[in-house]
Amino acid sequence: MSAELLINVTPSESRVALIENGILQEIHIERHTKRGLVGNIYRGKVSRVLPGMQAAFVDIGLDKAAFLHASDIAFHNEVEEAVSPNDIEKPDIRELVRDGQNIVVQVVKDQIGTKGARLTTDITIPSRYLVFMPSVEHVGISQRIEEEEERERLKRIVQDFCSEDGGFILRTAAEGVKEQELIQDAKFLRRLWEKIGSRLKNKTHMLYEDLPLARRVLRDFVGTELDRIRVDSKLSFQELQQFTKDYVPELNKLLEYYPGDRPIFDLYDVENEGQRSLERRVDLKSGGYLIIDQTEAMTTIDINTGAFVGHRNLEETIFNTNIEATQAIARQLRLRNLGGMILIDFIDMTVEDHKRRVMHSLEVATVNDRAKINIHGFTSLGLIEMTRKRTRESLEHVLCGECPVCKGRGTVKTIETVCFEIMREIVRVNRAYDADMFVVYAAPNVTEALLGEESHMLAELELFVSKQIKVHTESLYSQDKFDVVMM
Repeated sequence: MSAELLINVTPSESRVALIENGILQEIHIERHTKRGLVGNIYRGKVSRVLPGMQAAFVDIGLDKAAFLHASDIAFHNEVEEAVSPNDIEKPDIRELVRDGQNIVVQVVKDQIGTKGARLTTDITIPSRYLVFMPSVEHVGISQRIEEEEERERLKRIVQDFCSEDGGFILRTAAEGVKEQELIQDAKFLRRLWEKIGSRLKNKTHMLYEDLPLARRVLRDFVGTELDRIRVDSKLSFQELQQFTKDYVPELNKLLEYYPGDRPIFDLYDVENEGQRSLERRVDLKSGGYLIIDQTEAMTTIDINTGAFVGHRNLEETIFNTNIEATQAIARQLRLRNLGGMILIDFIDMTVEDHKRRVMHSLEVATVNDRAKINIHGFTSLGLIEMTRKRTRESLEHVLCGECPVCKGRGTVKTIETVCFEIMREIVRVNRAYDADMFVVYAAPNVTEALLGEESHMLAELELFVSKQIKVHTESLYSQDKFDVVMM
């Protein structure tokens, strides 16, 4: 499999696209004025404890208070002594934090929609090979390092510099790395943590800010097989050269400066693919299609056979469409960065073996997703429940805002409905007030209907109220907006 990263940098925005076998699989976007918060460390202040929710709101200097759940608080011995053994697994939030308390926290989920950022006190700071955890003393190892002998070697090395001041997780990139390099990484992380601690003396909320998009992606893509990384900004290319040289040298040789006249995102049709990923409907090659609806509570995906009629029988047609859909769903989850609860409504299957094979196909299709995925299988209603870890906002939430007409509903009133509302309003106003005539101001398509197909209704209404009704077009009105003015 061939894979490459395309990095597009402008003064106001950075974008990174992951291309696999010539097809866009992921796109990451960061506006420089609206950088994500995940990974940032803050000195916060507890503004309100909510015992009923076992959570607290924390002021970290943002426009919205951030959210800290009891399960995300790393409590220490002095706290444990105050909590009975039966409560250690689920400590009471009131015994962990109090109103007005200063607390060091890290963002684990960005502000999404109306929800503030999600926090943890279990701080983690990543580097090239290690992740430093100030609140624990143990050693963790990436599950992708599978060879038991290598796992033991790495654990032995890192245990020597674990202490009561913190432990470490060995990242996938640590496989095969020499002891001296691991020691240097650990020293760097401890120095960084000391620097963060020294900033606590200042009055600012921000203690540590995670890397900007391009460098963060390169750090996180260590261990991913890439053929090359192309950057269209000379300055960013030079910065990434230095960054990879210092932190991820295995990626340094893959960096290329792209000076072409053709925009870098046009190379693999990334711009058009990105636009298509904002649409509800995703067409399958067979003629079937997906309908993807993203709401604040969950994302639903509906599969339809569409124009696909198959070559054998209905059950085979349904099964083949569902199998094809699993591949498309896995790609759309990554491409749109969909997270949280996801419900998939596959076309109903009566053969149990088909259900098992569709389930297996979905598991295989999502195995390369870098976000944590849990697939819970078919429900009694025939839906597949799954979750995908959400840290940053979805592509749709980054690129789109609420529709000013429908206010996020996704629908607007029909022209016929608006015409009937206008007529009811005229009757209501006529009964309440004394007027000589009425003037209706409405959108062009509504006035066209009032003077056209609904003109007979308007004529009958004039007879009913015994008043003249005039219609005027307001080109700036949305379809469901109108005014009835008395003259």
